[in-house]
Amino acid sequence: MIKNMVRGLAALSLALAPLAVPHTALAAPSAPGAADVLTLAAAIQQIPVVDESRAGYERTKFKHWNTGLDPADGCNTRNEVLLAEAIESPAVGAGCKLTGGLWISYYDGQEVTDPGKLDIDHMVPLAEAWDSGASAWTAARREAYANDQDAATSLVAVSARSNRQKADQDPREWMPPAPEATCRYVSEWVATKLRWGLSADQGEANALALYADGPCEDTIVHYTLAP
Repeated sequence: MIKNMVRGLAALSLALAPLAVPHTALAAPSAPGAADVLTLAAAIQQIPVVDESRAGYERTKFKHWNTGLDPADGCNTRNEVLLAEAIESPAVGAGCKLTGGLWISYYDGQEVTDPGKLDIDHMVPLAEAWDSGASAWTAARREAYANDQDAATSLVAVSARSNRQKADQDPREWMPPAPEATCRYVSEWVATKLRWGLSADQGEANALALYADGPCEDTIVHYTLAP
């Protein structure tokens, strides 16, 4: 049975306060669309550490879901992600209504056969993105972020329960309950932050570094910069 908490999470929480992550000078950014491959530890070092502020945040400042990658298919971003991630494809009816199908929610290992019981999670939640730099973006860039299908790590179909447990928490505060999801989740979180040029606060950076120095030390991060 899948455990409800990642092993060692309590120990992680205790260790966060005294740990400070030194950040070396950042490498020159790659051009948008250029692929980068880094070890998890090296990738974390590329994320600037900045205090967060949620002042002025409203979810409506990130327009979603829009018409998706293919406006002609009649499906919005949510349904396009569901179609892309289905293990068994659902039937597509009028207005892109989806029925049937099969998905595996990697956060908790749950098999889901009803698309209505899935959420499309923003890997880095909208509120966290706002705190980490998106507050300075244009409305168009925030819309692009909220509907980003050009990177497989940005949006993920997961059980509604796991997504709502996560809410707007960062990896210091929440990790997927399936232990086998830990390193994938950390790498995708870091990849998304790097793709969009987002920062991390010190507690978040400390938490990520603990995973990079421990169970996820061999994890590789793949990312491309957003246009």
